[in-house]
Amino acid sequence: QTRSLLGVFEEDAAAISNYINQLFQAMHRIYDAQNELSAATHLTSKLLKEYEKQRFPLGGDDEVMTSTLQQFAKVIDELSSCHAVLSTQLADAMMFPITQFKERDLKEILTLKEVFQISSNDHDAAITRYSRLSKRKENEKIKAEVTEDVYTSRKKQHQTMMHYFCALNTLQYKKKISLLEPLLGYMQAQISFFKMGSENLTEQLEEFLSNIGTSVQNVRREMDCEVENMQQTIEDLEVASDPLYLPDPDPIKFPAHRNLTRKAGYLNTRNKTGLVSSSWERQFYFTQGGNLMSQARGDVAGGLVMDIDNCSVMAVDCEDRRYCFQITSFDGKKSSILQAESKKDYEEWICTINNISKQIYLSENPEEMAARVNQSALEAVTPSPSFQQRHESMRPAVQSRPPAARTSSTGSLGSDSAALSALSLDSLVAPDTPIQFDIISPVSEDLPGQAKSSGQSGRRTNPFGESGGSKPETEDSILHQLFIVRFLGSMEVKSDESPDVVYETMRQILAARAIHNVFRMTESHLLVTCDCLRLIDPQTQVTRLQFPLPNVVLYATHQENKRLFGFVLRASAGRVESRRTSICYIFESNNEGEKICDSVGLAKQIAFHAELDRKASEKQKEIDRVKEKQQKELNKQKQIEKDLEEQSRLIAASSRSNQSNTEGQFVVVSSSQSEDSDLGEDGKKKRESE
Repeated sequence: QTRSLLGVFEEDAAAISNYINQLFQAMHRIYDAQNELSAATHLTSKLLKEYEKQRFPLGGDDEVMTSTLQQFAKVIDELSSCHAVLSTQLADAMMFPITQFKERDLKEILTLKEVFQISSNDHDAAITRYSRLSKRKENEKIKAEVTEDVYTSRKKQHQTMMHYFCALNTLQYKKKISLLEPLLGYMQAQISFFKMGSENLTEQLEEFLSNIGTSVQNVRREMDCEVENMQQTIEDLEVASDPLYLPDPDPIKFPAHRNLTRKAGYLNTRNKTGLVSSSWERQFYFTQGGNLMSQARGDVAGGLVMDIDNCSVMAVDCEDRRYCFQITSFDGKKSSILQAESKKDYEEWICTINNISKQIYLSENPEEMAARVNQSALEAVTPSPSFQQRHESMRPAVQSRPPAARTSSTGSLGSDSAALSALSLDSLVAPDTPIQFDIISPVSEDLPGQAKSSGQSGRRTNPFGESGGSKPETEDSILHQLFIVRFLGSMEVKSDESPDVVYETMRQILAARAIHNVFRMTESHLLVTCDCLRLIDPQTQVTRLQFPLPNVVLYATHQENKRLFGFVLRASAGRVESRRTSICYIFESNNEGEKICDSVGLAKQIAFHAELDRKASEKQKEIDRVKEKQQKELNKQKQIEKDLEEQSRLIAASSRSNQSNTEGQFVVVSSSQSEDSDLGEDGKKKRESE
């Protein structure tokens, strides 16, 4: 607006300069060429008559000035034949004022215009150098020099601009004076030297000239008063604006205003010029309702950059520049990276866009509504002790319910309001529970059932299932779905049986982020498979976190803001396997919260059916093993019976053989006994010796 208004004033100054040059040439012809004095006076009269046809942007409708000049033109036309000897009088009374205006005032305007342009270019160059400052601490000397350069150039531009504007404002008064004073002197010279004309005409001219002289004095007094006021304003502005010349003022002395719903100022925007290269361009940005607009220098009006209703804004690390933030549209199809000049502007832009994205600007008093929302967020972080004490005795016994395998993302809040009212806040989330806003370490160190293989947390994962050097663990999984998410925070919860736990955790994490000014969010790719959920770095494809799917016991999306979703992970507390804790993780997606919950539900169903198939297969294998064992036992029993039959046959055969041998021995013994009885003693001894 300022530069557009300045363009109007400069156009008016150019028109005045053009007109004054013509009038000066006409009066100079009166002075130089006395023989052509009549023709020059006629030309002057003609030019005065054409004043009403001039289109001055700031003074084209001055009827008093137009009528006065018309009267002058009429009188000068009548006296054009009487001006023969006027050299000295015209030089002092007519040529001097208009020459002074032309040579001093108009040239001053041109000089101030050139100085303003130079100071403006120097300021742009200093701002460009300042924007390229590195974040490394070893550049403190260069940073001090660049900051001093910005301070000097900005101060110089401001002072030059104010003097230039003052001169343009004064020019409107000097224009009237420069037009009226030469004409007044010219007419007085005519009266004093020629003493001609009728008494009536002389009286009329004297009265007319007296009125013009009084008007000129009044205009001069108004100009002097206006110049004095402008000089005083310049001095006051110089004193008040001195701290604002610094590009990054002290945030303690100039705190950021977080309840804004409108914001305007210069920002640097990043434009991609290639696959990896980019350039930065400085433009003027402003908000208009729920739209972000930009306007380049010389443009008549601003153009639409992005619809920021229901958008997301977050701070980003962008190359080697500070104070950068990214705005992403509600559908995630369009994003823009911008850089603010100072930390104060950086925080105000983020807070303003965040307030607009919540459509606070549609209320009757937007700033009051934003302040109330921020105050409510401040009070919502920690439950009040009185509320807890009041409900301590009224807390009902909550019967345990089986963990929900799928929480509807489209359910209304009113359907669960009775259950939520029966539970106090500390039954869902423990008071003073710490909140983790960043991804620090892998979950595999604390979760049971997750192998601590070397390089598990740092291995590269191809989210599209393409085979690489080594096959990933989830390559055999039926389901592979990838989503872009931003991690908002996580905290320990006391219950994992109701979706109200997820809603309460969302509320506390968002409120804590707003209170502690945590705008930075880590963007990741969420890979949903039938085995686990993985958070993958989008740049390096390294797995940041891995959540086993059986441990994900609850998941839900916000009822109103469909970009927000979360899930509860049941994990063991340290080395004690009997004690288990529940941690709720909250994420923001590109309007895909319901899709992610549906994908997780589908993964759990596939995993459940796979587990049923696995158990059925194991049961069938167990039955087959039992049958095989029984068959082996039966075969073994048959072998034993066969061996027993063989042994029985062998025993029977052995017993028959022993019986026959016994009978033969009995006959031999009987015969030997009979012989022994016949031999006597000597025979027995001989038999024994034999």
